[in-house]
Amino acid sequence: MLKTSFVALLLTVAAQPVLADEPDSLKLPFGFHAQVVDEGTGPGARHLAVHGDHLYISTRKERGATAEPGVIAMDLTGDHKASGVQHFSTVNDGTGIRFYKGALYVASPSTVYRFKFKGNELIPGAKPEVIVDGLPAIGHDNVGMAFDNSGHLLVAVSGQDNICTDSSVPKDQPAKGLNPCPSLAGRAGVWRFNAEKTNQKFPADGEQLATGVRDMMAVDWSPDIHAMYGVMQGRNGTSQMVGKVVSAEDDRDSIAEEMHRIDKGANLGWPYTYYDIVPHARLTAPEYGGDGKMLAEGKYSTPVVAFQAHQSPLDLLFYDGKQFPKEYRGGAFVVFQGGSGGVLPLGHHGYDVVFVPFDKKGKPGQAQIFADGFAGPAAADRNPGKAMHRPSGAAVGPDGSLYVVDTLKGRLWRIYYTGK
Repeated sequence: MLKTSFVALLLTVAAQPVLADEPDSLKLPFGFHAQVVDEGTGPGARHLAVHGDHLYISTRKERGATAEPGVIAMDLTGDHKASGVQHFSTVNDGTGIRFYKGALYVASPSTVYRFKFKGNELIPGAKPEVIVDGLPAIGHDNVGMAFDNSGHLLVAVSGQDNICTDSSVPKDQPAKGLNPCPSLAGRAGVWRFNAEKTNQKFPADGEQLATGVRDMMAVDWSPDIHAMYGVMQGRNGTSQMVGKVVSAEDDRDSIAEEMHRIDKGANLGWPYTYYDIVPHARLTAPEYGGDGKMLAEGKYSTPVVAFQAHQSPLDLLFYDGKQFPKEYRGGAFVVFQGGSGGVLPLGHHGYDVVFVPFDKKGKPGQAQIFADGFAGPAAADRNPGKAMHRPSGAAVGPDGSLYVVDTLKGRLWRIYYTGK
């Protein structure tokens, strides 16, 4: 009961669901509505960036994907519809995509590029510039990007593996962790670079701010709090690797997806620890001697929000628009693609967009489901092979609307507020 009660408190729905005529059965708080901006650009859409009346989507090669690699560009018409959809560049397996001082920054697994525009052109005529090169592209190759208010590009570089184990241990034996973990040297952290200088090399030309990052592409800078935040994807398959130390139920529900404030010197705890939402504590990982209850020793960051396990956070966005009610301003939207694995009768966690309110001092409030129903109207629709849509990225438009994209078909929605 403790576990169920905690999760219910953590993810209470924001308010009444909207009327049933919202497109694609989306469920939104009272006063919010959705419209389809584009029917779909194909599998592999990842993250969004909006600049004026132009919208850009990073892409990631998916199984069965037929869409061209690179960046998808489109005009937004006066009635908020997509027009003149085009592809440009060959940047593939992209995750991070952001505008900074009118230029578009796009991250591949190994490189951060900058595209400059002349006038109101949709497709950049100039060749891309390399801002940072040499990022590790083996293993988890997701690259999260944000810009602070001091001219810096902040780059989250993931670790190489799910956990950091000794490959010499027989598969029929419990996993044993490597100590020190090789991934902590030169990756699995957050680095700061000059946002405008070209041809910087990773990691030599950057400054490392944080370590202990497993896999984190959901990052953003809060202009109100003046701090970087990120949502880290928690470990997978712990119960299968360590026997009875961690139960399948705890593995499925309790090992958190952790949202952190990332200050200089932060250690997010991977791979030696994980945060468990039942005891509300950081525990020692079983492959490093933990028993599922042992508290972790050391100076590790405590998450500002601990979400239920295996929701696959893909994007984080602090709302800086003015269209939504004041309680949303300065808060964070977290886009959860949704859990994977075998078919579950009640579905996997996630497949939604969650809102976390923040006050001016950086204190988070109650996390609430903001947009739901992407997978379909039934709980069982939240399974990878059955879901109609899986949200992957979000961006705020010039009018304060929230754009959300789906990674299965590339479907694009605009969520707006009328109060009615």
